[in-house]
Amino acid sequence: MTDARITRRQALAGAAALPLAAAATGPARASAPMMGPDFPTHARFRLGGFEVTTLLAGTRMVPNPQEIFGLNVSEETFAEASAAAMIPADTSRFFFTPTVVNTGAALILFDTGLAPAATVAALEAAGYTADQVSHVALTHMHGDHIGGLMEDGAETFAGARYLTGAAEFDAWDFSGDETFEAKVRPLSDAGKLEFLEDGDAVTPGVTAMAAFGHTPGHMAFMLESEGRQLLLGADFANHYVWSLANPDWEVLFDRDKEQAAATRRRLLGMLAADEVPFVGYHMPFPGLGFVETAGDGFRYVPHSYQLTME
Repeated sequence: MTDARITRRQALAGAAALPLAAAATGPARASAPMMGPDFPTHARFRLGGFEVTTLLAGTRMVPNPQEIFGLNVSEETFAEASAAAMIPADTSRFFFTPTVVNTGAALILFDTGLAPAATVAALEAAGYTADQVSHVALTHMHGDHIGGLMEDGAETFAGARYLTGAAEFDAWDFSGDETFEAKVRPLSDAGKLEFLEDGDAVTPGVTAMAAFGHTPGHMAFMLESEGRQLLLGADFANHYVWSLANPDWEVLFDRDKEQAAATRRRLLGMLAADEVPFVGYHMPFPGLGFVETAGDGFRYVPHSYQLTME
């Protein structure tokens, strides 16, 4: 007569073998297709009485990022900083992130992406329509910020007021830039552009802040509601490692590189000292994070759930 007792180890071993046996003898299952990388269209959070929504208006891979960032450092220094952050030094992913702020009395779109279709698609996925936008505030006139303003002469946000920095407009007015002429000039000629100086309000709780250097009149915007603050920083720092963490590294697209570095240090120092979150137009989506000091530079701390608490 055999011993019918089974030890726990034998039972577990037998159970583990069952799926393998079933796979060997059961019907074949169809494999799922590879889908490729995917990104959300928007992310929404609260800031006091405001609702803030970042929109992913585009993303693309960019080779040879040191042709853009860290122009004044060696290839070895660039590679070391990249490796320390666990990102490749030979390629990067760029993000393009307009932001919508619902104050309750106004729906403000900050920057418009590269083209109308992608920005409007993200806006609609977030639950808004283009005709609901009451204000369009432009941080500066680079094409990836003004490209969504119009298509073939037709305004994308026809019911909106348009606001931008006075110094920024003046710097582009006689530049001959094709995108500026196609997207901004018609608004100016129609008398639809309103101009901002440092400290001017777009609406109550939304204040323009000079952040010159990336372009001659680049503006950031400070949001304040119910004692909470958030900076819409646009392009004052264009990468979380190669610009924010290393604010003195030169960036190809900064018009005045010395002034841009000084602006980065000023704003990053303020954000770190006051523990104010910010949205960066080119930060990894959803573009929202915090800043802390790290030696002579800074460190980007991505948002987790702090601003989604009810």
